Amino acid sequence: MLSLTACLFTAIALILTFLLPGMSAAASDTAPLITMIEITGNRKISTVTILSKMNSREGVPFSKNSVQKDIKELYGIGYFDDIRVEIDSFEGGVKLVYIFKEKPSIISIDFQGNEEFDADELREKITLTAGAIANLALITDTSKSLAAFYQSEGYWLAKAVPVIKESSEDAVAVTFQIEEGPAVSIDEITIEGNNAISTGDIEDVMKTREWWWFSFLTGSGVYREQQIGEDILRIKDLYQSRGYLYVAVSEPQVTLSSDRKDLFLTLYISEGDQFSIGTLKFEGNSVFSEDKLFETVETAANKIFNRTALKKDIDTIIDMYMNRGYARADVNPIVDVNNQTRIADITLSINEGDIYRIGRIDVSGNIKTRDKVIRREMRLDEGDIFNKSLIKRSYQRVNNLNFFEAVDVKPSPKIDDRLMDIDINVKEKMTGMLSVGGGYSSVDKAMIMGEITQTNLFGRGLYLKLKVDFSSRRANYNISLRDPWFMDKPISASIGAFNEEIDYTDYDKKATGGYIGFGKELSEYVKGNIRYKLEEVEITEVADSASSLIQDQVGSKITSSISPSISRDTRDNYIDPSTGSKNALYLTFAGLGGDSYFYKGVVDSLWFFPVLWDTTFSVRGRFGYASGYNSNELPLYERYYVGGINTVRGLGFGEAGPKNEEAEKIGGTEELIFNFEYIFPIAKELKLKGVIFFDYGSAFDGKENYDFSIDNMRKTAGAGLRWLSPFGPIRLEWGFNLEPEEEESSDKLEFSMGGFF
Repeated sequence: MLSLTACLFTAIALILTFLLPGMSAAASDTAPLITMIEITGNRKISTVTILSKMNSREGVPFSKNSVQKDIKELYGIGYFDDIRVEIDSFEGGVKLVYIFKEKPSIISIDFQGNEEFDADELREKITLTAGAIANLALITDTSKSLAAFYQSEGYWLAKAVPVIKESSEDAVAVTFQIEEGPAVSIDEITIEGNNAISTGDIEDVMKTREWWWFSFLTGSGVYREQQIGEDILRIKDLYQSRGYLYVAVSEPQVTLSSDRKDLFLTLYISEGDQFSIGTLKFEGNSVFSEDKLFETVETAANKIFNRTALKKDIDTIIDMYMNRGYARADVNPIVDVNNQTRIADITLSINEGDIYRIGRIDVSGNIKTRDKVIRREMRLDEGDIFNKSLIKRSYQRVNNLNFFEAVDVKPSPKIDDRLMDIDINVKEKMTGMLSVGGGYSSVDKAMIMGEITQTNLFGRGLYLKLKVDFSSRRANYNISLRDPWFMDKPISASIGAFNEEIDYTDYDKKATGGYIGFGKELSEYVKGNIRYKLEEVEITEVADSASSLIQDQVGSKITSSISPSISRDTRDNYIDPSTGSKNALYLTFAGLGGDSYFYKGVVDSLWFFPVLWDTTFSVRGRFGYASGYNSNELPLYERYYVGGINTVRGLGFGEAGPKNEEAEKIGGTEELIFNFEYIFPIAKELKLKGVIFFDYGSAFDGKENYDFSIDNMRKTAGAGLRWLSPFGPIRLEWGFNLEPEEEESSDKLEFSMGGFF
């Protein structure tokens, strides 16, 4: 027990501590020590967690300010309804007793008043879950999140009010009372105050749009607060790219129609003055000369000030340095504005930094795929000088393997060693597929199909495919194997065998054969391939009414052919490209033995151009020519048949091409096809896209009515859906025959599973 003197000393010290907080440092040294801290009342929050948030510690002088800071800090974590501190004397010092009353836990989260979205959908939109602490601030934020979700779906008047019901002393149930209100669409967007830039140009940079017929597909026509905030920044960027440095855009003025279903949006713009560039200078550069830098940038003296172009120029300069190994190069723009002359002088201050080399290259996330399959796609090796362009290309190549859901190639600098480690993290996806199905068509009648595909066999990148399909008219067997790195060399090898039997209207065809091929990358984007194919084709059961062209094909022929090809492919993604092109030349020469003598050639050019809002425009052109030689006709089955989902959509097989007197589709010796597409996202998270297309093409044979002429080209147009499903790319496209001929349908709905074309 403490003596009377000790108790008296402690009491005096406590009085001085509370009544004289401004005492000098010397006086503070006489404050009693904290000899014990006791935590009580906490059940869900551990004592260790609480102590880690406190400033007060055992063995240090007692301070009223520290205790007050403790209380404030502990309230701030949001777990407590009440915190009290009691101070007692203890072993020559003081004992602090922190008494907590914890917030209750949430035992359930429910919704009432929701009709457009069920409870499961709403739970996916919030982070609050059962078991969480009933933090009023978090519950309020959740209400705002629910209202924002409804507003993003067009319910601009939606409200979500939380109702908290106590179930026990330490548990509550939370119910969000939702008032959805009517669906509200943007009827009109008004821009006021713009003189230098037209309303149309301003609306072009905005993602917020007025409601129109296809808004249910595109998601436009809905007021989203975050999106309109981003639009205001886009409008400012547009003005500043035209020299209006001090443009101001108001917060949107929003009004509702009397029936509360239509929304009217008004933005007010204060343009300010237009500025021009006075001088442009560089400083800090030693790697690149000023002349080289001036050649690189678009910004120049006497031009209208363009902030967008300036940002692009800065990125270009940084990329130049990073492609030379200066991995941490930076450019700081210094803009000196003269408001009287409306002139802006620009100095680009360059911090070049040091040259970095590649340190470690680490691969993670691959469970099945071998490291070497990923590493051989890298365009940089350990010890090489850092190069940003080659890092980007490495990412594209790994991603184009199509073995992974996600690919992340991340440089990690080691500043002291001037090294840049490369961390490659992948998330593998299903690369094997077994599909069995059936169907019915007017041509093949009942069909049964089966396919086994493995694009990453044994984790070595081998591609194996076995395919079988049967119908009343068709029986096909096909097996193929491809190794992209044959014997661990940068040479691809492929081998395959097939058997095909088809009953056409006027004849039967049976083809059996196999092939072997090799390929090699000639440069980063150019590949060469060569394939040898041996095939036996037998034409039987020819109808008496068949044309002479078909009659001449009766019997069995062996085709021995070689097919060289070369292609240049710069697409950013082989499965879902948005930029780049693929240009290829395919040749076939038959007559290396066998009975068939012909040659074929196809020039194929496919281009992709990114447009606004993650949309893409693509154009493809193909020209093919084929002919027999040594007094031999081109075989019927080697002719060009145009029409269908991979050539001219909306037409049947061979409809865009020659027909004989009996209206049989006999194919052509030449083909010319153009495809134009506009591709736009529908649901990014589902990898679902829409497409609008126009096709123009035909096959020709140089004879009357089917000579090579624009007049014989066929036109179609249509729309469709494209889905990058877990089972592979799927196409569903509806083509319309713009100029249907006799006995042709006016439209055709087609389905395909495989690579997009």
